[in-house]
Amino acid sequence: MKGKSVQISKSNLLAITNWLDVLAITAWGMLLLKYWLTDKLIYLIHPNYFILSNLTAFILLLAAGVKAWQILQKRSATSSNVQHISTLSPRLGSGILLLTALLGFLIVPRPLTGEYTTPKEIADFTALSRIKIQAFRSSTLPEERNLIDWVRMLNAYPEPDKFAGQKAKVKGFVIHLNTLPDDILVLARFVITHCALDAAPAGLPIKLPQSRQTYPTNTWLEIEGQMITLELEGKRELAIQAKFIKPIPEPKNPYEY
Repeated sequence: MKGKSVQISKSNLLAITNWLDVLAITAWGMLLLKYWLTDKLIYLIHPNYFILSNLTAFILLLAAGVKAWQILQKRSATSSNVQHISTLSPRLGSGILLLTALLGFLIVPRPLTGEYTTPKEIADFTALSRIKIQAFRSSTLPEERNLIDWVRMLNAYPEPDKFAGQKAKVKGFVIHLNTLPDDILVLARFVITHCALDAAPAGLPIKLPQSRQTYPTNTWLEIEGQMITLELEGKRELAIQAKFIKPIPEPKNPYEY
């Protein structure tokens, strides 16, 4: 009777472990699809990897279905690996994966904003080594360049006076730097290469006709104006003299690539 009781206990542990695996795999597959269907995946990875993410989600769901079918058919394990599977580590690993996925359902992803930058990161407005300067569009009309086009242009041709007088129309979120005059804010965007973990902020100074306190940090603005050069923090920097300023909603895709 004692041996039979032990064997039943092991079988129960094996069943729990196997179903925990199924739940964890299913939860992760559904979470990836949820991010995609709710347009939140763009906050986490580059659009080039959407296909890979969705493929992974379907593979996970397929794997979960196969494993569930095996359990129901009593083919998921043999007596030779009961002892191994019913140890603590597999159950703990599956439990952590399931818990992480459940947290993913509860926590809504948000795009990166000025809260995720430091003054040191943004102070040297265009000196961002992670931005590929080869990708700028030199043939684009000045007024058609976005904020990151200007940054890439400056990285390639670090001569601010070269661009003075050109028209500009850019969008980005507001960052306040205490080291700058009160009528100057930084308009910034995040650039991602693969995912949010490698995101790098890039921005340009904006000279305003009034105090920057009019526009709180992280406010999204569309600014039209003219490129000028300013002496900021001991360096000559390209900036935009704002002529028209319009608050805008946060874009569906807040990043640049």
